[in-house]
Amino acid sequence: MSKVARIPGYQSKNPKQNRGIIGDREIRYKCSLQNVILDVLRGRPGWTEVPGDGDWDFYWCDREWLHQNYDTMFLHEHQKILHFRNHYELTRKNLMVKNLKRLRKQTEREQGKTEAQSFDFYPTTYELPSEYHIFVEEFKKNLGIIWIMKPAAKSQGKGIFLFRRLKDITDWKKGEYQPLSDQTRDVPETYVVQRYIENPLLIGGRKFDVRVYVLVCSYNPLKVWLYRGGFARFSNTRFSLDSIEDTYVHLTNVAVQKNAPDYDPEKGCKWSTQQLRKYLAAKHGVDKVQKMFKSIDNIIIKSLQSVQKIIINDKHCFEMYGYDVLLDSDLKPWLIEINASPSLTASGKEDYDLKFGLLSDLLNVLDLENRLTGKEKRIGGWDLLWDDGPIVADDNMDCTPANGSAVSTPNSYLGCFNDRKKQLREIYLTAQSVKKS
Repeated sequence: MSKVARIPGYQSKNPKQNRGIIGDREIRYKCSLQNVILDVLRGRPGWTEVPGDGDWDFYWCDREWLHQNYDTMFLHEHQKILHFRNHYELTRKNLMVKNLKRLRKQTEREQGKTEAQSFDFYPTTYELPSEYHIFVEEFKKNLGIIWIMKPAAKSQGKGIFLFRRLKDITDWKKGEYQPLSDQTRDVPETYVVQRYIENPLLIGGRKFDVRVYVLVCSYNPLKVWLYRGGFARFSNTRFSLDSIEDTYVHLTNVAVQKNAPDYDPEKGCKWSTQQLRKYLAAKHGVDKVQKMFKSIDNIIIKSLQSVQKIIINDKHCFEMYGYDVLLDSDLKPWLIEINASPSLTASGKEDYDLKFGLLSDLLNVLDLENRLTGKEKRIGGWDLLWDDGPIVADDNMDCTPANGSAVSTPNSYLGCFNDRKKQLREIYLTAQSVKKS
């Protein structure tokens, strides 16, 4: 059996217990992507790919398919499908900020300004063209600073540009500015304009952001898992504010950086989150770094709570988000955007291994085979962060930094080491004994 066909996890000596089974039949899946997730699904024991319009138990679909078919589907009790119906309330840049602003105002009204300050993790943002005049007022109060324009519904750095002068977006405001691919449109597409973070934390003189994976199994009640692994994406060119037109300096997206003249595809521009955590702890101290990671937990929970009441909750749906977080020179994390379809195409062996483990463990969390108890706090690389309230870590689940000191009690271990294969074997053996008793 090839390495792709072996999934990390508990393997019983009884072959029947290694099969993916719902009741008396094997699990049937569909997948609309041709990348790591398809390898994971094809390598999962007992799971069978169904062609065409065949009946399925699990469907890793794309967003477009869901939007076209969700309202006409009838889902059986056991079926699971990727994406909630209106996931875009969190993943469109303009709607994400709109929902965060609304919850912040509500929090300030009900709990006071001090508690509302816990939402101070996204840059000053306006939607254009609808908030153009409000933006102009803010712009004139802060002459000389840099702003960044982004299409509200695009990814991979498409259509983004930086500017210092108001006249740089005059053509856009008039409806004349259009990316080449959109010149047939009658009106400008929606953009967001944000205050650019001019003091990013640099490593080796280069800017980077952090990709964090978050799994939401339910919005009502809110149940959130955080994956320990992830990566920092570096720009290929040393940071400078002198050349704001150079995308290789300011945008860390791999889709942008891979086109840089001196890009090395063998090395890429990534560090694992574990590497990043070790580096930051050595340079800035364990306490500061732990505080920073705790702030990322806050970003995740507050952002999900901002849409908790408006997402169409469906027990058949789940979502794996890719959060992009930027650290500034004070180690303060800023939420840049949230992706509903983070890239699952591997850029190299390490990236493949990360995403293979990530997706394998996601299926372990969903547990279509019904092999777990449902009370687990950790499954492979996923740690349960929130289940209708914060989850507190067990004593034996420490993330121990390089200096050997223990960290705080929330069940959050982003960037911490985890022997996922060993852990999976242990929880499956434990679950097996619990179910027998």
